[in-house]
Amino acid sequence: MELITTHLHADFDALAAMVAVRRLYPKALMAFPGSQEKNVRDYIKQWGQYPFQRLKNIDIAKVSRLIVVDTRQPVRIGKLAACLTNPGLSLHLYDHHPDAPGDMHGDLEVVKEMGSTTTIIVEIFQRRGITITSEEADLLLIAIHEDTGSFTFDSTTPADLTAAAWLMEEGGQTSLISQFTAQELSSAELGLLNEMINGAVTYTIRGIQMVVAKVNAPAYVDEFARLVRKFMVLENINVIFALARMGDRIYFIARSRMAEVNVGNIAQEFGGGGHASAASATIKDQTMVEAEEKLVRLLHKYVLPESRALDLMSAPVICAAPGITINQAHEKLTRYSITVLPIIAREQVLGLISRRVVEKAIFHGLGEQPVDDYMTTDFAVLPPSATMADIQEVIIGHRQRFIPVLDADKVIGVITRTDLLNILIKDPAHSPAALHQGSQPSLERHRNLHSLLVGSLSKKMMRLLCTIGEVAHACNYRAYAVGGFVRDLLIKSANLDLDIVVEGDGIAFAHRLAAELGGRAGVHEKFNTAVVKLPDGFKIDVATARLEYYEYPAAMPTVELSSVKLDLFRRDFTINAMAIHLNPDKFGLLVDFFNCQNDLRDGQIRVLHNLSFVEDPTRIFRAIRFEQRLGFKLGKLTAKLMKNAIKMNMYERFSGGRFFYELQMILAEENPQPAIYRLNQFKLLPFLHPALRLEQGLKKILRETHRALAWYKRLYLDRPCSEWRVFLLALTARLKPTQLMEFFVKFEVGDRERQRRMADKLTAERAALGLAGKIIPKSRRRKSKNTSVLLHKPAGEPIKVSEIYRLLYGLSVEALLYLMGLTGDKGTEQAVSLYVTRLRDVKTSLNGRDLLEMGYGPGPEIGLLLTTLLNARLDGLVKNRAEEEKFLQEQQTGS
Repeated sequence: MELITTHLHADFDALAAMVAVRRLYPKALMAFPGSQEKNVRDYIKQWGQYPFQRLKNIDIAKVSRLIVVDTRQPVRIGKLAACLTNPGLSLHLYDHHPDAPGDMHGDLEVVKEMGSTTTIIVEIFQRRGITITSEEADLLLIAIHEDTGSFTFDSTTPADLTAAAWLMEEGGQTSLISQFTAQELSSAELGLLNEMINGAVTYTIRGIQMVVAKVNAPAYVDEFARLVRKFMVLENINVIFALARMGDRIYFIARSRMAEVNVGNIAQEFGGGGHASAASATIKDQTMVEAEEKLVRLLHKYVLPESRALDLMSAPVICAAPGITINQAHEKLTRYSITVLPIIAREQVLGLISRRVVEKAIFHGLGEQPVDDYMTTDFAVLPPSATMADIQEVIIGHRQRFIPVLDADKVIGVITRTDLLNILIKDPAHSPAALHQGSQPSLERHRNLHSLLVGSLSKKMMRLLCTIGEVAHACNYRAYAVGGFVRDLLIKSANLDLDIVVEGDGIAFAHRLAAELGGRAGVHEKFNTAVVKLPDGFKIDVATARLEYYEYPAAMPTVELSSVKLDLFRRDFTINAMAIHLNPDKFGLLVDFFNCQNDLRDGQIRVLHNLSFVEDPTRIFRAIRFEQRLGFKLGKLTAKLMKNAIKMNMYERFSGGRFFYELQMILAEENPQPAIYRLNQFKLLPFLHPALRLEQGLKKILRETHRALAWYKRLYLDRPCSEWRVFLLALTARLKPTQLMEFFVKFEVGDRERQRRMADKLTAERAALGLAGKIIPKSRRRKSKNTSVLLHKPAGEPIKVSEIYRLLYGLSVEALLYLMGLTGDKGTEQAVSLYVTRLRDVKTSLNGRDLLEMGYGPGPEIGLLLTTLLNARLDGLVKNRAEEEKFLQEQQTGS
C-alpha cells in the first residue's frame, strides 16, 4: 500500500501538497494523521471530491511506501510514525522547511527552502508538463497565498510568485483566496484577539522588537493561528509569538517577517516545526509560566545580543563569606549544582574554591577546616565591557573556568566555562535564567491600581500602605503588598491580612516600620521574616524577597535573598503571585510577571512550575481550599500534578504541623464541606487517618454540624466559638479516642490542644448517650409559667431540666455544637438550645454564706444544699430568694 500524509493540524499547504503529489502517485491513498485547521475543514466540506481515508481504516503494517509532504519531523505525523518501522518501507519526502535535528531521511527527498511545499510540486508539474484542473489550481493557489502571507513573508521566493502565476494560467481564481483565508471573526474570536492584544509584551533583543502574547481559552480554538495573523496585521508587528492554553495543552504559534528571527528553530525546541516565517508547536506537561520562561531563553539563544560580559554574566552571584568550613562550602556547591564558589566580603572577591578541591579536602578529613586555607587567590577578573574574545582568552587560554565580573572593584556577576560553551554551541542554559537579573529582561505587567485601592480600602489602610512605602524609600528598599491581599483586591473581596515583601533587609525594615507606627516587631531570623504588631492589634507580615529551595521533597523551605520576581515565582499558585508597588514613585502599580490576572479572571487554580506539589505537598490542601472558597477550578495540568504527587507518596517526609495548619485553614472556611468532599475525591482522607471514611453517616454529621454553627452565630452571644475546632471534631467523629490520639501525634498537635479536643470529644459523646431517646418538657420549650409539668411523648421518655444541666454543664461551646452535629437528634438539639440560651447562666439567689448565716452546717452539707436548690430552680420549683428559703425549710421538715 502507498500512503500520502502530512503533519498534524494540517493547513492549506499540507492539504494542497497532498492533493498535488497524488498526481505523481495515482495509486496512493491519502490520510490525515490528525486534525486540520478549520478553514481547511470548511474547504473539504464544500469541495468534497478528494478521496481521503479515515486513519482508523488504514492498516499501518501494510504500508510499503509512505509519502510525507510539508514536514520531515516524525513527531508531526502522529500515529503514522509507526509506519517507519515497517520492513522494507520506502519513504518519499517533499518539504520546504529548513533542515532540523531529528528530520526523517528517505529514499527520495525533494527539499527546497521556498515559501510553500505546494510551490515545489508545481515546479515538478511544470518540468514534466503535467496539466491540472481549474479546481486543483484554485486549491494550490490558496495554499501558496496562505503559506507566504500573500507573498509578504521573508520566506517568500521568486519561485512562489512564478508558481502562482502558472496556477492562474491553469484557471486558478484569486476570488477564492479571501473566502478561505480572510474569514470574519466571531464574537468569541474577537474577545480572544482583544485579550491577546491587551496582554501582549514587547521584548527588544539586539534591537529587534518581538511581541509575546498569552491567552487562556476555555475550549479549543480552531482559528488561533488566524487570530495571530490578524493581530500581526492590525498592530503591524514584525515578529510575534503567541501561547494559548486550551485544556491541558499549550498551543504555540510564531510568525516572523524578519530574516534575523527564524521562528522555525524556536518551534522545534518545543517539539513543533515550521519554517523561518511561520511555525507552530503543541506543548504538553508545562505550565504557562514555564513555557514563557523557556520561550524567553530561546529568544536569547536565537537572537543573541552583542556578546559583552555584562550581557553574558549570571547574576546575582551565588557566593559565601570567608570563614566558612570546607563542609559548608560543599553543601552550598551541592545545593546550587555549581562547580566553583566565590568567597566574597564587602562585595569584593577574596578567592575561589572549586568542587574538586573541596571534595579532595573532605576525602583527607579536612571538612571542618576554614575554606580560606584552600581557596585560590590568584585569578583573572573582567570588566562589564569585556568582549567575547576577552572571555575566551581567560577561560580557554588561561584555563580559568570561573570569571568574576567587576565594576569599580565590586563583583556584579560571574561567567563560567559552561556559559561560554553554551554561547559557542548556541545552546541556552538549562536553569530558568530569565528569572535572574542578568542578561534576561525582567518585564512586568504594569497596571495602575491606585483608583481601585482608593475605592476598596479604608482611609486608615491607605495611610498605612503609604507609610510602608515611605519607610521603604527612606531605607533605600522596595516594598510590595503581595499574595492574597492583591488577589482579593482584584476580585473585590474583603481581606484583612496584609503581607509585605521587601527588596532589602526585611527584618531591619520591620523594626523601622514598627518604630514609625508605634508598634513592635517580632522576628524570625531563619526565614528573614517579621510581624509588626500595631497598637490597635493589627498585624503586618513582613518578608525579605526570597528564593526558596527544598533540601528534599516535602521539606520546609530554606530561604535565600532574591528579587521580588523570584519571590513571586516561588509562590504556590499564579493567583497569589502578584504584587503592588508601595514606594512613592510607583505607588499602586501592579506587578504581574506571569500573566496571573488571566487565571484570576478565568477562575483557574494553576501552579507556576511542575514540581510545585513535589516540593511542598501541603499546597495540595491549599489548592483545594482556594478552589472551593473562590469558586474556581483546578487547571487540568495542576490537577494532574496533584494526583502525581499523591501517587508518589510525598508525605513520607513531611512536617506534620504544616499539614495540620492547612487542614485547620480548610476547616475554618465558611462551609468546609465541599473542600472535605474534594479531599475525599483526591483520596486524601486516609492520609489524615486510615480509618477516616466519608460514608453517609459522616456526611450527615458534617451537615448537622454546619447547621449547628449557623444557628449559634445567629444568637450573637458574647461567647466566641472556634469553628474549625468544631468541624475537626465532626470530621474525626468516627475515630475512636485512640485513633484520634494517633491523628494528633501524626500531625504534631500540641499537648494542650490535643487534651482539650480529646476532652471535648469524650464529654460530648458521653452527653449524647445521656440524652439519647429523651424528650424535652413541652412546657420548657414553650416557656410556660407552669414549668414543673412533664409531658410524655411516644418518641421517648421525658427528662428534667436539671438533668439537662447536669449532662451539659462544663462542656465547651465547641463540644456543645459538636454534640448537636453528632446526634442530629431533635431532642438533643432542643436540650443544647435550652442550655445555651437559658440554663447555662442560671444561679440560685442564696449562696454558701447565706446558708451558713441561716444555720446550716459547713462542708459537704452546704454543697449538697446548693445543688438541691439549683436543681429546684432549674426545674421551676423555686423562682426567688423567699421561695428558696421556704424550699429549704420544707426539705428540713420533710414536707
